[in-house]
Amino acid sequence: MSSAVSMLENVPLFSGLSAEELTTIEAHGVIRSHRKNTIIIHKGDETDSLYLILAGRVKVFVADETGKEIILNTQTAGDHLGELALVRESPRTSSVMTTEDSKFLVLSKSAFQECLSRHPNIAFNLIGALAERISELSDNVSSLALLDVYGRVAKVLVERSTEQDGERATERLTQQDIANMVGASREMVSKIFKDLKAGGYISVEDQRVILHRKLPSRW
Repeated sequence: MSSAVSMLENVPLFSGLSAEELTTIEAHGVIRSHRKNTIIIHKGDETDSLYLILAGRVKVFVADETGKEIILNTQTAGDHLGELALVRESPRTSSVMTTEDSKFLVLSKSAFQECLSRHPNIAFNLIGALAERISELSDNVSSLALLDVYGRVAKVLVERSTEQDGERATERLTQQDIANMVGASREMVSKIFKDLKAGGYISVEDQRVILHRKLPSRW
């Protein structure tokens, strides 16, 4: 079994398929590797491929003419992106950049439709993935509208933290990354971090934010 097929077994989009069926899907795709900080999808592109992340990490973002970014999401191995292009004819709605050296299995729309004709249950998995993505975007919009900057920062830290070696920590995130996620300045995020560190709530190691105790409800 190839490493790509082993990874596809963990992709929810293809849950329930056999190793033989996953091998067929791999054969329809193209493996591509990209270095860190490579834009693999530009907003407005007319491309219609599905990207399955085999290794690495990416950020999904939008930017204005001045270069100001809003990060919509970060995704890692096992995730997929570009699924909207499979169900409608429209330009890409956001850009995607690698934040680590990354490897992808890229399926064209025609290749994916062939897989779908052979394995129609994939359609239900795709609907579930789209529904989850819509829910995430709705939650982000609600946060931007209803929470102050501190509330949005705290929400990002809590939601992006997991148990790691007996402590709760986020993935590697810079203060600018967090600022881009919450629609605030890096200076404001830096000030919030300074106060949280002083209060013993967090520490930062190698750009990972360690949460030592429950964050305060207000700042």
